[in-house]
Amino acid sequence: MNFYTLFILFFIGTEYVLTLAGNLLNLKALQQDPPAQLIDIYNNAEYRRSQQYTRDHIRLDLILDTFNLLILLIFWFCHGFAWLDQIVRGWGYPDIVNGLIYIAILTLSYSLITLPFSIYSTFVIEERYGFNRTTPRVFIMDKIKSMVLAILLGMPLLAGILALFEYGGSYAWLYCWIISTLYLIVMEFIAPTWIMPIFNKFTPLEDGGLKNAIFDYTNSVKYPIQNVYIIDGSRRSSKSNAFFTGFGRNKRIALFDTLIARQSIDEIIAVLAHEIGHYKKGHIILGLFISILHFGLLFFLLSLFINSVDLHRAFFINQPSIYTGIIFFGMLYTPVELFLSLFLNILSRRFEYEADRFATATLNQPGALIEALKKLSADNLSNLTPHPFYVFLHYSHPPLLNRIEAISRNIKTRESPTS
Repeated sequence: MNFYTLFILFFIGTEYVLTLAGNLLNLKALQQDPPAQLIDIYNNAEYRRSQQYTRDHIRLDLILDTFNLLILLIFWFCHGFAWLDQIVRGWGYPDIVNGLIYIAILTLSYSLITLPFSIYSTFVIEERYGFNRTTPRVFIMDKIKSMVLAILLGMPLLAGILALFEYGGSYAWLYCWIISTLYLIVMEFIAPTWIMPIFNKFTPLEDGGLKNAIFDYTNSVKYPIQNVYIIDGSRRSSKSNAFFTGFGRNKRIALFDTLIARQSIDEIIAVLAHEIGHYKKGHIILGLFISILHFGLLFFLLSLFINSVDLHRAFFINQPSIYTGIIFFGMLYTPVELFLSLFLNILSRRFEYEADRFATATLNQPGALIEALKKLSADNLSNLTPHPFYVFLHYSHPPLLNRIEAISRNIKTRESPTS
């Protein structure tokens, strides 16, 4: 074992232990009774269901994380990466084609061996709690569509990256950063119009009280929109949600049909106000900027290690290549990725509080946001008492109780601004 072997083993082991500890602590944090401030969200039977739903998903996560780690270690130390590389090289294609084939085989193989977990989550756990509305046909078609999109959109980008690192010299990382940034920006514009409709149907909201209320609100906060769309989320799940995506004329607000069915007009406006708050507070642009900086860091560090002989020897490969260097660097990058994920979750939770403050400050009925969040939590059987360490590791949104307490303080400040 060389230094790279020990380094990668230490950090993938550390990540596994942290995740394991978070899951176990989250199970231990489940309480017999809900917090007093949230007593009205569930009746006793529904609260017990929400806890069991949390247990079932955590147990599945524990099994999947352990399975992923074992599969990686077995494949690695049985010389699987070297074995596959010899097979692909034996076909006699140029290195760029070899790289596309090598990475495609690894990706497809991983997808296939973890497919049973996805099937179990969708058709057993989600079905057991009344959420699943995905038919086997829709499930299969979603997988096929995702694979086709990966081929059509991902393969050309990957081929470009392989070619640049093969022939681009010392500035290859910079060229890769530029084309990846352009790719990211283009995707932000085309995804709402061309990609998302491949998976879901977007229907313009019909004229009526809800549409009038939405446009009255968006005009009051100077957020011009051409339309609001209803997404057929009920086709796959009974859970509710809303989201904002895109830029310029392609920006899109989408409301799940399940959200419209269960929330009042004031509550729907409150959910929209929160989403618009992300835009108004610059969260969308800042998130894009962070992603671009992340690409730059990623490609620069990749350029330092992609041809490392010792890194390849850690995986029992004596003939370095660009494509295997990318795969192995991905594992070497584990500690950086772990740190960034924790930082981004902290930042995301802060953004959620800021969006809530914007909504509270601009709504005629700010208390509607609290009621909307409570309904969303109840409809989705959310865990009301997540362990703080689990929140630190995984939550992009603050726990419900923390959000409600913050919103309540904002409302009091709004009602008595001089106090």
